[in-house]
Amino acid sequence: MNNVPNIATNPALNTVSDAIASAREVLEIEARAVTHLITRLDARFAQAVALILGCSGRVVVSGIGKSGHIARKIASTLASTGTPAFFVHPAEASHGDLGMVTREDIFIALSYSGESSELLAIVPVLKRQGAKLIAMTGSPASALAVESDIHLYAGVEMEACPLNLAPTASTTAALALGDALAVALMRARGFTRDEFALSHPGGALGRKLLTHVRDVMRSGTAMPQIADTVMLDAAMLEMTRGQMGMTAIIDARGRVAGIFTDGDLRRALEKGVDLRLTPVAQVMKREPRTIGPERLAVEAVEVMERNKVNQLLVVDVQGGLVGALNMHDLFRAKVV
Repeated sequence: MNNVPNIATNPALNTVSDAIASAREVLEIEARAVTHLITRLDARFAQAVALILGCSGRVVVSGIGKSGHIARKIASTLASTGTPAFFVHPAEASHGDLGMVTREDIFIALSYSGESSELLAIVPVLKRQGAKLIAMTGSPASALAVESDIHLYAGVEMEACPLNLAPTASTTAALALGDALAVALMRARGFTRDEFALSHPGGALGRKLLTHVRDVMRSGTAMPQIADTVMLDAAMLEMTRGQMGMTAIIDARGRVAGIFTDGDLRRALEKGVDLRLTPVAQVMKREPRTIGPERLAVEAVEVMERNKVNQLLVVDVQGGLVGALNMHDLFRAKVV
């Protein structure tokens, strides 16, 4: 049953064109709000970046109401891009949480009016502690802007709300300005993909950048391997036991001599070879594709795809076999 409301028969929604026109108007107003920030950026933004870069403590971000939601997002973005940061609710700060802030920290306060009583109540304490204050407001003449060490202007011409009341364009502008600050700091620090992955170990990017071949490869008895002197029937049994669609072939020195796959077995059977009398060395692939255990698992995926193979042998610097993996192992590790 289709439960989607029919906009054409709903008088509160008027017509499809009205709804789309309203949405476009909102997006245009908010887009202009962000665009106007570009021309308004000045030396104070650079000063804020320099102040945070020189901070030996952490960045504490605060705001109340809709500005509080934006402040949480800015704190989260800073923290995940190399700038230690956290959010403090201004009302809770007045009841003990201000003890989280030290003189080595930088406090970023968000208030569009710049007159939020909850924030203004804690400013004197911040000043007394010696913490630096960055204010992000829509009014340079506001009390919060005047009391700040650095003021970042995030004013907008109008809200997208038809009553010009609900924070819409103003919160979009503040969020964009916070993103600009985080990215500027990220670039100044030379923050890398590997560092980003360290703070996102549970995400897909974290898995790709932190998972190494040694973490997903099979080793020990789980790794099918057999000497290059055995016959095909023994190689077939080892390949079946290992359940990897192949077995590594090892020479007398313990180094990889080749690989024997289920495809090689089918081709051998098509030729009518005697499995009990044919040495595996006669039909194996020599110089198989290999990879080192310290390489990233995503690199193993790239090697497999580029060479159109489903298995890789893992070798040390001397060419000794230390593991094996196939595409299913990489799927299980959610690297692919």
